[in-house]
Amino acid sequence: MESIATSARRIVVSLGWLPSWAVSILVLAACVGVALLAHRVLFRVTTRLVSNRELFWRSLVQRTQGPVRLGLIIFALAFAVTVAPLSAIEANVIRHILLVCFIALLGWVALTVLHIWTTVYLRRFKLDSEDNLLARKHATQSRILRRVASILIVIITVATALMTFENVRQYGVSLLASAGAAGIVLGLALQPLLKNLVAGIQLAVTQPIRLEDAVIVEGEWGNVEEITATYVVVRLWDWRRMILPLSYFIEKPFQNWTRESATLIGTAFLHVDYTAPVTVLRRKLQEIAEASPLWDRRVVNMQVTELRPSTMEIRMLVSASNAGRAFDLRCEVREKMIAFLQAEYPTALPRGRAQVETADGDRHGRLEGGMIRAAAAADHAM
Repeated sequence: MESIATSARRIVVSLGWLPSWAVSILVLAACVGVALLAHRVLFRVTTRLVSNRELFWRSLVQRTQGPVRLGLIIFALAFAVTVAPLSAIEANVIRHILLVCFIALLGWVALTVLHIWTTVYLRRFKLDSEDNLLARKHATQSRILRRVASILIVIITVATALMTFENVRQYGVSLLASAGAAGIVLGLALQPLLKNLVAGIQLAVTQPIRLEDAVIVEGEWGNVEEITATYVVVRLWDWRRMILPLSYFIEKPFQNWTRESATLIGTAFLHVDYTAPVTVLRRKLQEIAEASPLWDRRVVNMQVTELRPSTMEIRMLVSASNAGRAFDLRCEVREKMIAFLQAEYPTALPRGRAQVETADGDRHGRLEGGMIRAAAAADHAM
């Protein structure tokens, strides 16, 4: 390294016929050019080395391309400052800029390492599997903690860079001297940010919601699509998106249909006449469930849950492996049960009944539905 620096100084001395500022610019530009050339060669070599390897190594090379380039440029400029004919003030300014760039590089490397670690950790879990409860748990926890850690890394990096300036350092010391009042003011100013940051940590640890959980919030049904450092995106059933702050899921009640398992029991109701054959309907429900690819072969049941003045309410239960399949299975059961009643037992569908009394006080049985007006007209004609 000393020999390289000595050779560079000899070249600079040989350019003594040029103004010192021009020589300095040439030296700095030449060092940056050498750094960029070295990075290009290094990047091409590493790209070829990992071209036949798995996706992780190829992504690693792509992901570290920027930090390596910046590191080489900082190193080259630090070397250029030692050989360029710069004044003391100019050299100090450039060194300070390089120090700030180096701090930013450390923050960038920390973010890159955090991203790579999260990616490697989550490769073991598949969100597209049928039973993805464990995968959703780890994916949610990792992504929330990664976003919180990213925010902390950025804050620490910016704060460290600012503390390299003398005026900012003195201001920071004065703030520490009045930490009580400053803490109160800062806490009030950053209350929304800190509130969601703490809520994010709570969500990552306790996990009341996870990615792709089926939830009911604000009276709307949907799935958790994305969890960021400050808000949650819920994909509603009609593809709308509901945006909610993280603190919402800590402070307000909501329904989570897939908290412990993705399996759900779907409910469908029928309102039928009292003459409906419940035993036959129960066998038909079993037949519909067994023929459906949406049923998970766990739960199928039918019960009369309520008796009303003109109809009885029948509740049908069928289970499915996730919320989407349960919804489709409920719709399928309703459609096929109605079609079965229309074809085989039309009299079991809800009907209206009334008694018509003639002028002489005789009662003419029970009249149903649209027959009431015709019977009344016939009695009047008599």
